[in-house]
Amino acid sequence: MNSPLNFGAGLSADLIPFSAGDGMALSLIHVRGAEPPTRGPVLLVHGAGVRANIFNPPLPTTFVRHLIARGHDVWLENWRASIDLPRNEWTLDQAAVHDHPYAVRKVCEYSGSATCSAVIHCQGSTSFMMSALAGLLPQVKLVISNAVSLHTVVPQAGLGKLKYLVPIVARLTPYLDPRWGDHATGVLPRLMQLWVRLRHRECDNGVCRFSSFTYGAGHPTLWPHKNLTDEVHEWIRGEFADVPMSFFLQMRRCVQRGNLVATGTEPAIPADLAAQPPQTDARFVLIAGAINDCFPAEGQHRTFKWLEGHAPGQHRLHVIPGYGHLDIFIGTHAARDTYPVMSAALEQEA
Repeated sequence: MNSPLNFGAGLSADLIPFSAGDGMALSLIHVRGAEPPTRGPVLLVHGAGVRANIFNPPLPTTFVRHLIARGHDVWLENWRASIDLPRNEWTLDQAAVHDHPYAVRKVCEYSGSATCSAVIHCQGSTSFMMSALAGLLPQVKLVISNAVSLHTVVPQAGLGKLKYLVPIVARLTPYLDPRWGDHATGVLPRLMQLWVRLRHRECDNGVCRFSSFTYGAGHPTLWPHKNLTDEVHEWIRGEFADVPMSFFLQMRRCVQRGNLVATGTEPAIPADLAAQPPQTDARFVLIAGAINDCFPAEGQHRTFKWLEGHAPGQHRLHVIPGYGHLDIFIGTHAARDTYPVMSAALEQEA
């Protein structure tokens, strides 16, 4: 697997363990440059079935390096969906109550800052939004959300998979693992590998193809291949692993509802996150790739409209042409096209 603490020349990183509210062992990665930061802390939150290292692709300028060059104090959270942790059947509610609030407190404690900003992606975004909208993150004053936040819109083919296939698969296995695209053992993983090979012929990277099957119905789902270098396309083989069916079952309910809904296991999270005003004064900047085949931009449009209904003029929406889902962070030209949009939002808040 790729090294989770090597951020390249001129940068150093510390792994800081912390305990979630329910006792699960999690971690933060604090990345530093040669000079002390001149701006406040920024917490980066990864999506499902990956890890904090997803913000560290083999590119000349990563999002982490971009932020540090602009003076930001950069922190990365490994929450319970991280593949650097023992696999577990997590839900968005658990992360919202037990992971993100404790990560934010730890960042503020170590940095000495009373507040922080956050850049959140995919299911790191949905779970973090749950936490913020429920009033559990009072220290967070700016949230930059990529791909999906409150309103869960998927393409029609993805809806069909969630509605009909997910309940069947959940009875057969507690996890899906994109690594099965390269190496599958056992009857079910091998059958799935064969199905993906027959259906996904867009490239010869088994993890890339199985990720498309796991997270949607696109060919590919998470990025247009033209937006990735060959090196990054190969690097993703080491960045995707187990994701629990418990998450997909919850997302199925969210998609059918049209917005985030709780499982009912955590009393601090309202049953329907869109049914009450946001319990936060944070400003939200929503990012959407215009050609996202995992969560189309329509979802971020709906969330922006909902947020504006509660605090007109406070929030922003940026739809970025030519970009999909994860290539917002790992795309060949992301340092030119997407990073400045997010860093400008951070600096405006400051």
